[in-house]
Parts: sequence; structure tokens; C-alpha cells
Amino acid sequence: MKRREFITLIGGALAAQAIPANAQELRVRTVGVLIGLANDAEAKARVQAFEQGLEREGWSVGNLRIEYRYAEGDSVRMQALAKELVELKPDCILGHSTPVVTALMQTTRTIPIVFVSVADPVGSGFVASMARPAGNVTGFTIFPATITGKYLSMLKEMVPQLVRVASLYNPDSAPAAGTFFSTPFADAAKEFKVQPITAQVRNPAEIESAIVKLSREPKSGLIVMPDTFTAVHRKLIISLAAQFRIPTIYPYRYFAEEGGLLSYGVNTSDVFRRAAEYVSRVLRGAKPADLPVQAPTKFELVINLRAAKALGIVIPKMLLAGADQVIE
Repeated sequence: MKRREFITLIGGALAAQAIPANAQELRVRTVGVLIGLANDAEAKARVQAFEQGLEREGWSVGNLRIEYRYAEGDSVRMQALAKELVELKPDCILGHSTPVVTALMQTTRTIPIVFVSVADPVGSGFVASMARPAGNVTGFTIFPATITGKYLSMLKEMVPQLVRVASLYNPDSAPAAGTFFSTPFADAAKEFKVQPITAQVRNPAEIESAIVKLSREPKSGLIVMPDTFTAVHRKLIISLAAQFRIPTIYPYRYFAEEGGLLSYGVNTSDVFRRAAEYVSRVLRGAKPADLPVQAPTKFELVINLRAAKALGIVIPKMLLAGADQVIE
């Protein structure tokens, strides 16, 4: 065989061997995203943050396919959409909220899942421990159980004469059916000398009933706990709290921006942006079992002075000084 023919033959063989590896690198990956909220402005902001995070990690439209689904706070819909996404056989699924991740885990124990907005991943059975998840799931938490003490502190600071405070949540969607927050809430209530009230609600009629009942007792306050149900029905909760003049603290910025008195909680866009890093690592071969669950790093306080004025509340200067945003 002539030298030139030999080099051509070897070069062709090497090129043929390189094609499969190169094709693997260029394979379009699929990411499923199941969000517990409706496809509204708030959900769009989280999606935008997630996509920005993926771009920062080097992913683009050319090498990534993202399938979005929105459960609208409906548990039946969550189950159906979880099954729909799993049938697509994505390389990774981003799951938003405790009930969403529950639905996903009932559908698959093999596809990697990165969660966001989950309060109690260990108690919910998603991971074995925060440091060593052990299964196909890892992600980012939102609130520690002791957040209720912070909420009571701020309520008493704004309204020192408070006698009772209700905690509003849906036991079907809240972590551990609401018990994750209830014990710290009761302990904090003793410290601040207020009567703790549990307001469990499962539909709009029960929301209205609970708030009307609370309004009949003078010197009452309200804490809206974080879960997909309260987020989906936030406009109703905000309007009723304003109508019956109940000082209320909410878990996320958009509650205050939509008319609520005050919100204190994690920066949701930041959490979705950080989650993109874990999704990227999974797409590049990392296992969720080796990625420790991450705690939130950015909390934000938003105060709505218009709502405060309508309630006749003067916000203390120290509270105003610590606000990330003041709506006037």
C-alpha cells in the first residue's frame, strides 16, 4: 500500500471513530419543568431567571429543549402533568413546590429531579439528608420552620396591641400537611404573648370563611404561609385582608406588589437562577445523590405603605430601614 493511501485510510478511520463521541456532545438535551403556579407574570419571571441561569452555564436553544408545564395549584393536574413529562424521558426535571415534587416522585425514581420552593425535603421524603440526598432528587429549599417567629416579630412591631394571629395554609399542599410550621408557630406565639390560630383552607369559600371569622375578633393578625394554593389564590386573600382590615404578612414579594401589607421571604428569581446550575451539572453527568440540598441565600422584605395607610398602621422606622423595597 502506498504511503499516501495508508494515511488517507487511517485518517478516515479516526474520523469515523470521532463521529459518535462528537454526536453525543451535540445531542439536544431535554429538560422538563413543572411549575405549581399558573402561567402568569410571576411564573414567567421565574422561568426567565431559570433560562438566564442556563445561559450563564453555557446552554442555548441549539443544545437544549425545555418543556414547560403549569399545574395552577391543582393536585390532579400535577399528577397528569408529571406523567406527561416523564413519558418524554427528559434528561432532568425541574420541580417547583412540595406537591409537584411529590407527584414527580410518584411517577419516576430514576429521572434526575432538581426541586425549588420546597420547605422540608427530608420530612417530605424527597431526600435522605440535606448533605447526602441519596436518591434521584436534590434541590433548593425556601423557608426554615422558624420563619413564623420572624413573621410574628414583625407583626407585633407594626401592631403592638395584637392579641391573636392566624396561620393560613392548605394542609393538602403545605409541607407535612402544615405541621412543619405549626410547632414553631405555637412556640413563637407564647414568646410574643399572642393566641395562635390555625386556619386550614382548601378552596376559595374556606378562605373567605376563615378571614371573616378572624375579623370578628378584634386585635387579630394573619400570616399567609408559603404554598402553591395560597399563591394561586393570592388576589382573593389580599382583597379580603384589606376589606376586613386585618394586618397580614405574606411569604413573597409579589403579594406586597399586588396590594398586600408586607412580605418577607426568599427571592424566588434567585432560587430559580441557582437551580439552573444544578440542572446544568446533571446534564453534564452529575448525580443528584452527590449534590447537597442548598438553603436560600437571599431574603427580601417588601413593605406596601399604601396598604399600611389604608389600615391605619404606621410602619416603624427600623422596619422601613431594613426593607428591600418600599411601595408608596
